[in-house]
Amino acid sequence: MTAHEQLVVWRGRRSGVTTMVAIHSSALGPAVGGCRFKPYATINQAVDDVLRLSAAMTAKCAVAGLAFGGAKSVIAPEPGRVLSPEDRRDVLLDHADLVAEFGGRYLAGPDVGTGPADMLVLREVSPYAFCTPESAGGTGSSSGPTAVGVLAALRAAATAVFGSPDLAGRRVVVSGYGSVGAHLAASLHDAGADVVVSDIDPAKRAEAEQHGLTWAEPEKALTLTADVVIPAAVGGVLSPESVARLDTPLVVGPANNQLTGDAVADDLAARGVLWVPDYVASAGGILYTLSREAEGLDHEAALARVETIEKTVQDLLNAAQAGTTTPLHEAAVLADRRLTSGAAPRTP
Repeated sequence: MTAHEQLVVWRGRRSGVTTMVAIHSSALGPAVGGCRFKPYATINQAVDDVLRLSAAMTAKCAVAGLAFGGAKSVIAPEPGRVLSPEDRRDVLLDHADLVAEFGGRYLAGPDVGTGPADMLVLREVSPYAFCTPESAGGTGSSSGPTAVGVLAALRAAATAVFGSPDLAGRRVVVSGYGSVGAHLAASLHDAGADVVVSDIDPAKRAEAEQHGLTWAEPEKALTLTADVVIPAAVGGVLSPESVARLDTPLVVGPANNQLTGDAVADDLAARGVLWVPDYVASAGGILYTLSREAEGLDHEAALARVETIEKTVQDLLNAAQAGTTTPLHEAAVLADRRLTSGAAPRTP
């Protein structure tokens, strides 16, 4: 994959908070990616994150067949700084100034730490923000469509591993009980799966158990014996060390940048664990949002496009089996082929 096209880091004139945008590729069209709002121990860590996440967005859009490139932005307040509502608004307006500087080459959306209401604040300065609240004419949170896409990927992967997409009676661990994780847990529970959830926020335990879900401490979630493990929280959870402790044949989830390095995909394969690349499984949110807000499709048509992730995963798994490679390798080949051709075929 190519090097980044542009990285801009600046300090907001209102708030003094550091914010940044990384455009990885605009070969297929305007670069899209969420706005992450979180403190980092150092600015270098924030820069590493925005670079890594923006590269993943390029691959996500290319594999999904979207005519958009990949980018990401980060708002990095100092650790320990408490922001009042007024302070937060100033920070968002500062970030909107930066987004506006790109003149439409970067299109922002929600990510960790931001939501539709924040996108509405960005819109006060710049028109280049997606997923504003439905009451304001946007599509709102993309959590639901993201979960739909993960479930589509899971159907294809479960068929490859278990011979059937039906997970009734199977044990599924969802690591991360945020908005997407909660959607997934509820859907799988309704489908008859034995769902175990975990989260770093212990306050979520009562809600999970109220919905009939089993709770696990987060440090143990990835080591539980399970049919499926779904990483749905932070990235970097699959390392050589953690893979050695996995007790599951299948890992599919929406968390970004799950691997600590691409070589971990080979470690997973060597242990007989099927892993669907995160940027493939998590593409439902961006597929739905761009289908609605950029292409004008209605809700049903946009969801139908999200469901095509199942076929994408089937094709990647078939290619990996035929070539004795990994799904990550085949996804990278597909992304590079589409980026090199300069055009991504639209999904149906």
